[in-house]
Amino acid sequence: MNNILIKAIILFLFVGITGCSYKPIFSEKNYGFEIEEVILVGEKRINRIIYNKLNFIKNKNDKGVRKFTVEIKSEKVKKIVSKDSKGDPLKFEMNISVNYQILSNGNVLLRNDIEKSNIYNNETDQFKLGQSEDIILENLTDNISDILISSIINLNDN
Repeated sequence: MNNILIKAIILFLFVGITGCSYKPIFSEKNYGFEIEEVILVGEKRINRIIYNKLNFIKNKNDKGVRKFTVEIKSEKVKKIVSKDSKGDPLKFEMNISVNYQILSNGNVLLRNDIEKSNIYNNETDQFKLGQSEDIILENLTDNISDILISSIINLNDN
């Protein structure tokens, strides 16, 4: 009985591991364009997240494709939304704004502003608050990166 159970578990694990073909969304698709340069100004952490997403499609070295330069300016603002009776903050709002322009051969093809925000509760533990803010920052920036990449794809389709 144990022998059959062990074989079933091994078979299940083998099928589960080999059957899953995980691939990042932007890693192997041919978009028909190349991002040859990314110019970043502003908040370093936001810029790093956006750059890492754009880097998947940055250097494909295909000949005959349109080449774009992306200029990005990012900013993060954290403000207190509400306070308790003592004046201590209860809720914060994190607002991330990204201004970008897409250039081809020195000509501006698209200029856009994206702004995302999130309201979250204060934590008594500052470490937990920092972790929550890090997660919120990554999620908002990922969302902005996806919008930016979609606009480049739509621009290339035209």
